Formats: sequence, C-alpha cells, structure tokens
Amino acid sequence: MSSSSGLVAGMERHQVAIYVGALATGAIVGWAAPGAGPGLEQAINPGLAALLYVTFLQVPAAELGRSLRAGRFLGAALVVNFVVVPLVVAAMFAFLPANQAVRLGVLLVLLTPCVDYVIVFSGLAGGNSQRLLAATPLLLLAQMVLLPGFLFLFLGSDLADVVEAGPFIEAFGMLIVIPLTLAWLTQAWAARRKAGRRVADKVSALMVPLMAATLLTVVGSQVPKLGDGLATVARVVPFYVLFLVVMAFAGRAVARLFRLDALDARAIVFTGATRNSLVVLPLALALPDALAIAAVVVVTQTLVEVVGMVIYVRAVPRLLPAR
Repeated sequence: MSSSSGLVAGMERHQVAIYVGALATGAIVGWAAPGAGPGLEQAINPGLAALLYVTFLQVPAAELGRSLRAGRFLGAALVVNFVVVPLVVAAMFAFLPANQAVRLGVLLVLLTPCVDYVIVFSGLAGGNSQRLLAATPLLLLAQMVLLPGFLFLFLGSDLADVVEAGPFIEAFGMLIVIPLTLAWLTQAWAARRKAGRRVADKVSALMVPLMAATLLTVVGSQVPKLGDGLATVARVVPFYVLFLVVMAFAGRAVARLFRLDALDARAIVFTGATRNSLVVLPLALALPDALAIAAVVVVTQTLVEVVGMVIYVRAVPRLLPAR
C-alpha cells in the first residue's frame, strides 16, 4: 500500500513534467504513425469522460452549496471568464486569419474556461484550488449555456451553416451530466460504505495518469491532420501567447476589483487564463470535414498553454505575492 501511495505522490510532484512528456510523446506518435490517428480519436471522448469523472469526484456535492455562498470569489470567476475573456477575444478577433475554420477553433477554445488541470497549476502556484474545484461544475454549466450565444455574436448567421446543436448536446451529456452524476453516486456510496471509500480513493489516484493519457491521445490523433495546414495553424500561436499575457494582468485586476486575498486572486488569474481545450475538442471534431482544421487549432492552444502554465506557476506568485 505504501509503495502505491508513494507512486501516486511522486506522480503528483512531477505532474507538470509528465504532462509535457505526454504532449511530446503524442506529437511523436502522430508524426511517426499517422495511421493510428483515427483509432486514437475514437478514444478521446471516453478518456475525457473518465478524466472529468475523477475531477468531479474530488468536488463533494456539499461543496457546491458552499461555493455558491463564496460570493466574491464566484463573482470574480464568472466576470473574468464570461465578461473579460469575451472582450479580450473580441479585441483580437479582427486580426485572426480569415479562414472560417481557424476562427471557429479559436473561439471554441478561448471562450470556454478550463475545468481540469487548472486545479493542478493553480495549486502549484499557491492559489486557492479548493474554491476553484468547487466552482468547476458551475463554470462548466455556464460555458455550455453561453457558448452558443457567444459563437452567434462573433460569427452571426454563418454559425447556423457550420454548427449543429446535436453534437453540443451529446458532448454536454457525455462529458458533463454522466460523469457528474456518477461522481455524486460514488460520493454517496463512499459516505455509507468502506468499500465505497476505498474505490473513491483508488479512482482519485488515477488523475495524473488519466490526464497524461488524454493529452497523448488528443495530440497523437490530431497531428496527422496538420498536412499542409501547418503554416495556417502556426499563425494562431501568437494570439494564444498574447492571450496568456493579457489575462495574467486582467485576472489580477478583476481579483482586486472583488477585493480578494492573494491566494484567491491567484486562482482567479489561472481560471481566466486556462482554457477548456479538452472538453470542447469533441465539438470541434463533430464539425464538417471542410472545417476539420478547427480541431487542430484547438489542440494547438493546449500545447501553447501547457508551456505557458509552467511559466505561470513561477510568475503568478510574484505578480500576486502573499501578505
């Protein structure tokens, strides 16, 4: 038992390196074995569902009520993600490549806040990860409700020609409703039975390997699709970098507006900067073949963001020193 717990603790200590290694491995697999792409793509949704189940399992249902009562923190999280971020994206939108698929991919990923590894990186920077974790279901629900409206505002009538409601509803059910329901049922079991507690503990220990496997699968499945579109996709990288820079200061400004302490403020900076690329990827994959490059645009944001988070972990505590 001690050896397994030591392994879990070791993975948690080195999780950033594990995630970077998974991304690099996925890229190598994608280039070396492009034929594996379709198979890997089929594994994305089940992997994401398992990952989000484990994420939700760490959010006690009772915490949801408490998170709703943490008014200033929750207000700051909602404002930074659904007011400030859309304004930042709007400022960049006119300068994006004119390609419709590229623009749609950028919108899908930048308009949706992260709900998985943001908890990890925020914690590494000394942010209040528990409050962020408790707010996760609300952030997920809010982004799924608001995303269609945001897309319509940016794309107008063109949206109806390329986006169907079916895949959005299917993704919401598979990636949010089912994992969240199963997590709450597991919590109820764990509260009543020792066997349930043991299962919950063992499943929770799978967070790091599940995240690594998901990142590898996502990158490995999308790299073969680059083809001649590498130059087009590369043009969005500066926008993703600029977004990370701007949101560091925008998140700090929002935290100050809501008079949050340093630890809560760091969590707000991270939730404003990290995006939900893994969860919106199935939506991008459901687009018509003519817009297939949108999925690669989404995955590219993941690559930029993970590198950016390594920098954030060191920079944010300096930007928001604890008093």
